[in-house]
Amino acid sequence: MSAAAKSPDGEEEANPRVEAFLEILGRVSAGEVEAALSSCGIGPTAEVAEQVLKSSICYSRPKSAVRFFRWAGRTVAHTAYAWNLLVDILGKAAMFDPMWDAVRSMKQEGAGDLVSIATFASIFSSYCSRGNLKEATAAFDVMSHYGLKPDAVALNSLLSAMCRTEGHAQDAQDMFERTKTTVAPDADTFAILLEAWEKEGNAQRAKSTFGEMVIRVGWDGDNVPAYDSFLCTLVLRDQFEEAFKFLKVMRSKGCFPGIKFFANAIDLIIRKGNFANAVAIWNMMVSEAGLVPNFSMYNAMIGLCCNVGSMDYALGMLDEMPLNGVFANSVTYNVILEGFLKHRKAREAESFLTEMSKNEQLPTASNCATAVSLFFKEFNPSAAIDVWHCIVEHHITPAEDSARELIAGLLDFGRLTDVMNHAEEMIDMRIELPQSMIDNMKRAFAKAGRHQSFDHIARRLKRR
Repeated sequence: MSAAAKSPDGEEEANPRVEAFLEILGRVSAGEVEAALSSCGIGPTAEVAEQVLKSSICYSRPKSAVRFFRWAGRTVAHTAYAWNLLVDILGKAAMFDPMWDAVRSMKQEGAGDLVSIATFASIFSSYCSRGNLKEATAAFDVMSHYGLKPDAVALNSLLSAMCRTEGHAQDAQDMFERTKTTVAPDADTFAILLEAWEKEGNAQRAKSTFGEMVIRVGWDGDNVPAYDSFLCTLVLRDQFEEAFKFLKVMRSKGCFPGIKFFANAIDLIIRKGNFANAVAIWNMMVSEAGLVPNFSMYNAMIGLCCNVGSMDYALGMLDEMPLNGVFANSVTYNVILEGFLKHRKAREAESFLTEMSKNEQLPTASNCATAVSLFFKEFNPSAAIDVWHCIVEHHITPAEDSARELIAGLLDFGRLTDVMNHAEEMIDMRIELPQSMIDNMKRAFAKAGRHQSFDHIARRLKRR
């Protein structure tokens, strides 16, 4: 079986040769590696060499990795990928002199064909991760000595490596300024720079870079990351109105940002409670940009709809969620139920509670208490009792507030038999009823001439 062979379920299966070599590399010292490998009786292949070199053992033991590479190279011709792995291992270990020796060997061994942009991308990454940005730019400047043209792809690799380290956006910008007359930047170049300015929150530099991007590469509907980073920078620096102006311009050019901007924009608008703008941005995102909102965005938007009383819109979004592969949970349902309750839509709340039950979504304890109270106010004690049955059946806690609302409502409606039955339930559930409510119960039962019924409840209360 070759290295990284696939099993029927698609997972990689272990290669015995790879495992044997890794066992040796992990066990013996670097100076003993070649002797141990030679005496193991197993020969390498080019694919096996690749698998060994990309292991964590080689990255953690770079000197042993070099000895393995040298030993395997006596038997097989290393692939370009294997050479690049060696360069990466040495660079990540900050063994920069041996790293350059390897690059020079690549040039000699492959007549220049082994050295590639990928080789230098690894070099840039290794230098920049150590904070050696000057060495990284010097490596870019000597690419031509290895038969490579320092083009936009190479520049982007360098800029990306620079920008991975926080606080180096200006260094990347300086490199761009130095090379832009000789290396034509592309859309990715500007996307990298704009993402760097976004990380640093520098809206002024982001605007400058964005303006130059439009001049140099024009408007491009595929350049979503650049538009996304630029608008996010403005939004996160509280320049939403300006971001919206730029968005309108982009839209007129058939260009849109990505989901990250829309998520940030919608979050900001929702926090400000601006329903009209939220709907406008949402519709642009879904209908024009063709983006699919995530679960958090749906919940936030539904929450805003419910807060302002636009319940039909909230229900429409609930129905839309599964069409986009997003599925509501109890949080979503309870936000909508809370909206109905807040705006005193008792009939709709009762219907929605039925739908929640069908979908196996339980109301929260606070929504239960509010629902019981509202249903009594709207002269619907049966609906209030149904809520209580839900609480008892599904053990929704804490139930004290709902219990008090239920007893108070039943007393108001003179439904003393229900009061007695449910009071006993509450005693069984160890729910504490306030003394003032117990006194009200006593007066109501006495007025109805049902002293014995209350005495039964009173005895049970004393025995708790």
